[in-house]
Amino acid sequence: MNVIIIDKVLHPKGVLFTFDKNGKQVQILFLTHAIERMEKWKLTPEMVGGTLLEPEEVLIGHHNRFIAHKCYGEHILRAVYEYANLIPTLITVYFPYKDRYYEGGERFENKILK
Repeated sequence: MNVIIIDKVLHPKGVLFTFDKNGKQVQILFLTHAIERMEKWKLTPEMVGGTLLEPEEVLIGHHNRFIAHKCYGEHILRAVYEYANLIPTLITVYFPYKDRYYEGGERFENKILK
């Protein structure tokens, strides 16, 4: 994974992370709910940032949101996000078994980094 955190700033709605991927910097707002879910599933910000910036597939979810997928063994990290004022905003995450949601990869309805 070539994604590293270079800055982290508290935000009224959560935490605004700045990630670096191969020299490109991207800010992503992690809502408080998403951070709570990360703690529940024992997911690190680096894992979630890697899923958002290096997804294996991105599907369309409810309410014009996107769901980024990245496989970890028999599980899949599902990161649900949308854009608020052009900033990618992580709504929630979870870590189910991949056979329930994974569609095989290489389908991209959206990419945070083009």
